[in-house]
Amino acid sequence: MKLIALSVYGMDKPGIVYGISEVLANNNVNIVDIEQTVLQGLFVMFIVGDIEKCSVSLDKLEEQLRERGKKIGVEVHVAPFTRQETPKKELHVITVLGKDRVGIVRDITKILYEHGINIEKTSLTARDNLISIEFLIDLRGTNLEEVKKQLKEEVESFGLDIVIQPYSVFKRDKRLIVFDMDSTIVDAEIIDEIARAAGVGEEVKKITQMAMNGEMNFDEALRERVKLLKGLPVKVLEKIYNEIKLTPGAKELIHSLKEAGYKTALISGGFTYFTDKIKKELGFDYAFGNELEIEDGKLTGRIKGRIINAEEKARIIEELARKEGISKENVVAVGDGANDRIMLKNAGLGIAFNAKEALKEIADGMLSKDNLIGLASVLKLQAEFKRRI
Repeated sequence: MKLIALSVYGMDKPGIVYGISEVLANNNVNIVDIEQTVLQGLFVMFIVGDIEKCSVSLDKLEEQLRERGKKIGVEVHVAPFTRQETPKKELHVITVLGKDRVGIVRDITKILYEHGINIEKTSLTARDNLISIEFLIDLRGTNLEEVKKQLKEEVESFGLDIVIQPYSVFKRDKRLIVFDMDSTIVDAEIIDEIARAAGVGEEVKKITQMAMNGEMNFDEALRERVKLLKGLPVKVLEKIYNEIKLTPGAKELIHSLKEAGYKTALISGGFTYFTDKIKKELGFDYAFGNELEIEDGKLTGRIKGRIINAEEKARIIEELARKEGISKENVVAVGDGANDRIMLKNAGLGIAFNAKEALKEIADGMLSKDNLIGLASVLKLQAEFKRRI
């Protein structure tokens, strides 16, 4: 093949693609690749054409294309093109999110350039003041895990969030999404709120932090904390539920996920008293938590039945995926602490939200406290990211 490259740009209007392709077809030029888009009303198109059997000279073809472009109102440029044979690519998609500001594209592309990473494609969307930039990159020839680790650290240093997915996973339609509750869907550690009401806030908070940082066995920590709540009236739990706030964007995100056909689950090391209510309020399909034992309207200081720890969370996800006929690669898991480690690692896409360091290390991506709604962009939920930049 003898190839040429065409670039076409101008203000968008009907008939541009037809006009240019007609000139090529009339001169027996075969289009072997084409990409076209519209940005802020600006039409941009790139074509690779085979002129091996072209019926006119290259100069004559270029003249015809320029004349047609002038009639349509677009600029047309033609240049020889040599196709390069390249080894198999290792494509990944990185999504960078944060508050819109000048210089984000420069900052991220500088990081990629310094790592020798080639950018194949870039797109940008925005929702209010939240910007989402998606890069298709080739990580061929790199130490994959080390580069991912460094990218997370360097992007975070700019005050931005990042999610890294293999292109094969990115292309899949996700169908089940699982959330932790405390400090993820709700903006609080509920057990700490209960403890304050019971007058044992400092004791329980200390144990909570140890458990979330992976410094204490979760089952032991949970039993010790619940033991301190013995005698608390159940009516206090109702008051706490009415006062806790959802994480900004949580309600909007769950609604969009449901609209997009996702099955949604809340799997928490917290308590069923709260997971059941949030399930009803937000419309989750499933909710799981630990059940507080209650006698005579008061907490006994004991847990009923199985304890939902890290291993149990992972088992529940597998159970839900089998029930819904969903593969592991089509599961998204979102959580914030050590108790979410296994479920994030086993999911097709694991997101550490407002997370402890122990979780960031193994997650595919990180979202900060104000950016939960950014998950809509990562999952291509266009209902939440309508405005194109």
